[in-house]
Amino acid sequence: MTTQPDPGVPEPGSAVPEPVAPPPPYVPPATGSAGPEPTPAVPEPTSGVPEPVEGPPAPPPELVSSPLSDGEWHRLHPLTPLLRGGLVLIVVIGIIIANLRDRLLVLFLPWLAPEVGGDIEDELSDDAVQWQGGGDPIDFIVANNLYLLAALAVLAALLVVVAVFYLSWRFHTFRITGDDVEVRSGILFRTQRRAPLDRVQGVNLTRPMIARLLGMAKLEVVGAGTDANVKLEYLSTANAEAVRADILRLASGQRLAEGAAAGAARAGSRVSALGQTVGRELTGMIEGSEAPVAVPDSVVNIPVGRLVASHIVSMSTVMLVLGTAAVIWGVAQGTTWLLFAFVPGIIGFGAYWFRSIVRSLRYSIAPTPDGVRITFGLLTTVTEIVPPGRVHAVEVTQPILWRPFGWWMVRINRLTGRSVSDTTTDQFTTVLPVGTAADVERVLRLLQPSVPDEEWALIAREGFAGPAQGDSFTNSPARAWWIRPLSFRRNGFRLTGDLLLLRRGMIWRKLTLLPLARLQSLGLHQGPLDRLTRVANARAHVVTGPVYPNLAAIDLDAALALFEDVARETVRATLEDRTHRWAQEQDAASAVRTADSGGAASDVAFAAAVPAGAEARELEHRTADRVEQSATAPREPRA
Repeated sequence: MTTQPDPGVPEPGSAVPEPVAPPPPYVPPATGSAGPEPTPAVPEPTSGVPEPVEGPPAPPPELVSSPLSDGEWHRLHPLTPLLRGGLVLIVVIGIIIANLRDRLLVLFLPWLAPEVGGDIEDELSDDAVQWQGGGDPIDFIVANNLYLLAALAVLAALLVVVAVFYLSWRFHTFRITGDDVEVRSGILFRTQRRAPLDRVQGVNLTRPMIARLLGMAKLEVVGAGTDANVKLEYLSTANAEAVRADILRLASGQRLAEGAAAGAARAGSRVSALGQTVGRELTGMIEGSEAPVAVPDSVVNIPVGRLVASHIVSMSTVMLVLGTAAVIWGVAQGTTWLLFAFVPGIIGFGAYWFRSIVRSLRYSIAPTPDGVRITFGLLTTVTEIVPPGRVHAVEVTQPILWRPFGWWMVRINRLTGRSVSDTTTDQFTTVLPVGTAADVERVLRLLQPSVPDEEWALIAREGFAGPAQGDSFTNSPARAWWIRPLSFRRNGFRLTGDLLLLRRGMIWRKLTLLPLARLQSLGLHQGPLDRLTRVANARAHVVTGPVYPNLAAIDLDAALALFEDVARETVRATLEDRTHRWAQEQDAASAVRTADSGGAASDVAFAAAVPAGAEARELEHRTADRVEQSATAPREPRA
């Protein structure tokens, strides 16, 4: 019987009707094949794996000078485990050896142990008896002659510790790209931290004493947030300086015309180089700064005598002397509990007092192309660079005991990137521990370079020691004397084109300088007594720090006018501010200042001044600020 084929399915030997001749033989479809269709364009065998997503772009070669800033992953210095955990291990071994000193002398150097009167075998038998009653593991090892097993156990423990240190170093890598600084660490639990370059608030270089002897340093990239810092610990000092310069250069928006020449490779063995480094660093501890790069001379020099005297002539020292006298008098009267209650506090304060002096020694402050370079510390050297525009508030303070000597202190509010519980934050906010009025003026010129020169003479004359004849500050009215009975004549404010100055205090004189481009907001507060006297309290809102910018007992009408003026001038200062890319051409900044702030000419000048990568973002922020300014312009002062 003949079976008729299905007209819809061709037979295996039949030809598929095609317009071309000769027709190719039909191949039965297999597993969903579509027949003799042309082979689709598939990736080559070498491209079978999907291409990975491109990582962040590498920095331009002409913009970096260190081989560690090439956008690739690198490891830290090989001696990093020794400084991060090895020192703790050495201390533990030293404590164990100190506790077993007598026993080790009896076992290995019996002639150096005069207390051993009989035979060593008798001592060992006595140890066995002590083990049976006391349970000392060393006695058990001695009594059972387990020296070899104990040595192998100690060796195995050391090998495990060394392996953990090696793996932690092996898995701890970092890279510097054109956008951020990244660090990866952890063996079992991996962590990755990233600091965007456009949010860098500064780069600190810390050199503890042991690290200085080995020629190493710790680099800390300060981020804009709590616990946002990225640490590179440790690098060689030369690499740390070069990497810090690269990070600041990348964060500044600078485009170099030609690359920096790489340093020549140093010849010689590692042992000889380490010996030379230790000798050089020991000399540097005595002679002064051992930075491997040339930096400008410090604009302020603090004599050691002035530094020590400033700590002695302080209210804390007066309280310490009074507390010590009270303890001595109480003990003499038979009140011995005072000795146990206050002596630990006195010892702790003395240690803090001594540490403050040592930390302030070898202080220097100097301008650099990337910001203000501040160095301090005798044993542990800290070098920080504060880029322009990262200072949110400056306060000049003079305690009453410093007034006869004419000494002042300068502190700032800045984003330190550290956690709230970090107790070392204060050392990064004091930019001048003690100095004269001339020293303060030089430091303020570095921190606020945009202020005209003619303003500084007025600030020094009226802000430091005012009020003076013809005072330009708006002071508290006479009717507010009962609110601030001692300082109402000195309390006042002054608004300039770049700063808001707040002057207050009679016993502790304070002058606060607030850059308008960094001011977050201004608040006016009024309590029932303030309303009765028609005064108000002003408080400026800035980042957290030791500077608390507030001013009490201001005339109400003057406070309302200040509120309106600050709102207008802050918008203008923000539009003109270019310190987030501080290394660009100065003529671009002047073009933005002179162009019409409300027209297209301003946008053209601003677009020409901004690099291509950030042009759209800056114009968007600028337009939004202009819209906000236009919306708030018609407001009338409130009565």
